[in-house]
Amino acid sequence: MTTPKKNGLTYAQAGVDIDAGNALVERIKPAAKRTTRPGVMSGLGGFAALFDLKGAGYTDPILVAATDGVGTKLRIAIDTGHVDTIGIDLVAMCVNDLVCQGAEPLFFLDYFATGHLEVDSAARIIDGIAAGCAASGCALVGGETAEMPGMYHGGDFDLAGFAVGAMERGSDLPQDVVEGDVLLGLASDGVHSNGYSLVRRVVDLAGLGWDADCPFGDGTLGQVLLTPTRLYVKQALAAVRAGGVHGLAHITGGGLTENLPRVLPEGLGADIDLGSWTLPPVFRWLAETGGMAEGELLKTFNAGIGMVAVVAAERADALADLLRHAGESVHPLGHVTKGEGIRYSGRLL
Repeated sequence: MTTPKKNGLTYAQAGVDIDAGNALVERIKPAAKRTTRPGVMSGLGGFAALFDLKGAGYTDPILVAATDGVGTKLRIAIDTGHVDTIGIDLVAMCVNDLVCQGAEPLFFLDYFATGHLEVDSAARIIDGIAAGCAASGCALVGGETAEMPGMYHGGDFDLAGFAVGAMERGSDLPQDVVEGDVLLGLASDGVHSNGYSLVRRVVDLAGLGWDADCPFGDGTLGQVLLTPTRLYVKQALAAVRAGGVHGLAHITGGGLTENLPRVLPEGLGADIDLGSWTLPPVFRWLAETGGMAEGELLKTFNAGIGMVAVVAAERADALADLLRHAGESVHPLGHVTKGEGIRYSGRLL
């Protein structure tokens, strides 16, 4: 009886290189190690990560979790090859949400999927994730690298992030928001990671490529639009611990119009003076090039305000000083008022 001849196919011939995946894990171990913090019990390589809440200093902790991505900003990173900071965006979109609940980010996991694993490019992306984790006091404890030929083409890839934080029981935000509370706006570092489908549409209308000179800043258009999302974690937590912070709103998709009401109790709204800060050049260019109405700008982009702290009126000056000392540009935007909804006065455009 003749034994059927084996066809000799390997997983690598099907498009998945296990050796490349192992090489990537070895490359990123030093980056992950730099993010180690109290509570971390295991490094990369296990089937799951362990974390000791008592070791992190908590006595009666509540866990808080968040997940997010960076949207079509990835398209610019892929098309330009500038992938070094997109991981910071990924971390920021998750941990900035956690801190709005009053939680300290503890650890982070990433999901990186691509059609063909390029170890050097992937390592640069994950180095960016580690940098974001280190800047927010959050440990990079693991993740998943998925090589999926036929699902992603060319140099395409996708990213998702998962962050877990903790707070002591009873310290959750928002809490005790009342009429008369002051709204302190913390400046953004640009478009951050929302509204990029509209950004890309405006760039198409302008007839520009990513390598064109940026019309509103220094460098190429692609480089400037890839400015990473600002991390507000350590500054915001310092303000919370100082006392007087009643709520925090991360200004992401939906802008001030949609995000600020998420931290206001039923029956309360806000009056915001649009003249209390200057619209950054990137948003003015987007609005003018795209013929965008002010209302559309305010519900699509952060418009220069990346985080809003809702604070007790008697603590507003002290907290503004604390945040400025921590490196934030702080703009008193207005007040919490009776009646739901955001009411704008003045003009941005």
